[in-house]
Amino acid sequence: MKTGKEIFRTLRFAAMNGRTNSNWAAGVARWRITPPPGVELAGLGYYLNRTWERVRDDLNATALVISDDVGGAVAFVALDLMYNDTAFTRAVREQVYTQTNLRPEAICVNFSHSHNAPTAGLILGGGERDENYLAFAAKTAATTVVEAWRNRRPAQLFVGKGELAGMTFNRTRENGPMDTRVNVLRADTLDGKPLAVAVNFHSHCTAHMEVDLRAVSRDWPGEVVGQIEAALPGVTTLYLQGTAGDVNFRREFNGTERRFEPARAVTRTSLDAIAKARPIEATGVGAVARRIILPTRRWTREEIMREREEGLHRLKTGDTSGWLDGVARVCVNQPERLPLRYGGDVAKAVAAVARFAVEWTDAILSDLESREETLLTEIQAFRIGDVFFCANEAELFTSLGLEVRRQWPHADLFMLGYANGSIGYLPDAYDVARGSYAALQSPKFTGQFPFTTESGGAMVNGLLTTLESVRS
Repeated sequence: MKTGKEIFRTLRFAAMNGRTNSNWAAGVARWRITPPPGVELAGLGYYLNRTWERVRDDLNATALVISDDVGGAVAFVALDLMYNDTAFTRAVREQVYTQTNLRPEAICVNFSHSHNAPTAGLILGGGERDENYLAFAAKTAATTVVEAWRNRRPAQLFVGKGELAGMTFNRTRENGPMDTRVNVLRADTLDGKPLAVAVNFHSHCTAHMEVDLRAVSRDWPGEVVGQIEAALPGVTTLYLQGTAGDVNFRREFNGTERRFEPARAVTRTSLDAIAKARPIEATGVGAVARRIILPTRRWTREEIMREREEGLHRLKTGDTSGWLDGVARVCVNQPERLPLRYGGDVAKAVAAVARFAVEWTDAILSDLESREETLLTEIQAFRIGDVFFCANEAELFTSLGLEVRRQWPHADLFMLGYANGSIGYLPDAYDVARGSYAALQSPKFTGQFPFTTESGGAMVNGLLTTLESVRS
């Protein structure tokens, strides 16, 4: 890993040799959003009432605003929370818009997806939403963007990328696809000092999840932020979560003595990319946001009633026989390990899953026939010179993100998921066909209809079309 002095020397050399332009302004800010006592942590099982007991590291909202010399501007705000939702994003955008010239579609609200943090998006049974806390977090996020807007100063922009191979795995299929790209955007002051760095990578935040289930934590993205800021004094770093629906760091890193290795690997790759980053020569900032329609399919009554009857039976009798073959078959990513989250008690785990089965079927039966059999979702694209960003609300599967990369003609493309809302997992056709956790359980806890084999292609087309709009 390069030292801070070595990186600074590289950056100053680039500035002195005139390989930069100064048509930009950039501003950064950070505010703490650690929840108060009594707020649940999300995404680890059902009805765990996982209120936090200690703070491993504070949660933050970190904002970066970039503007050009003709009035264009975009803002990123990265929050160390699990799931976003449209109401949260709308609250942030509206509060920012009343205090700045930033248009709502030019504000990207990206969540890290830490599983040791609260959620804004619905996860039925998987972490209660605290409306008072979420109002505070949205207001704080907006304040952070406004402060970054006001902090803008003339800047030079650079973009870089690296590859981090061998650390992650596709958890849905052996030797499945992974996006190993690490993208970095760097903003320097005009005298060559790093001001801000945005890092974009693609993996679930689960390295520290099971070490302390009741500790607030940013997980490994927080360590990346801290390590880059230690290497580059004065810089503010954002982690922008990417296409991570089916990707984790390898299991030997999660919850073991090796759990610090993922962050170190991302940091090494990022610092190398920062040092080698090229100046963004093209000018102009653009932002486009639009809503697209994704196909879904209506649950059948047979599917619903089968799970409902099993749930009612298990709750009434306490029966745990064959529990992995019924409603619990895809209740979490590794259902056989679910009892560990209930102190090893199979009966408690089965009771929780049975309760979930009853509650989700209650909810879906209320409008099963009247609900639209499609899903409306936001797609967003930014252009900063000749660098592009696309953002979506999903836990997007890797094969879909890689297809966007394959078809998009520009090399520097940041892929952001968990942004501006939440529609849960968006699996590819392979995973839909095999009836996986992502295909069947995610739409239950997010209160949606399941996606179809055509849904992923519709998302890819939407992302590409929106990128094309912002390019032109």
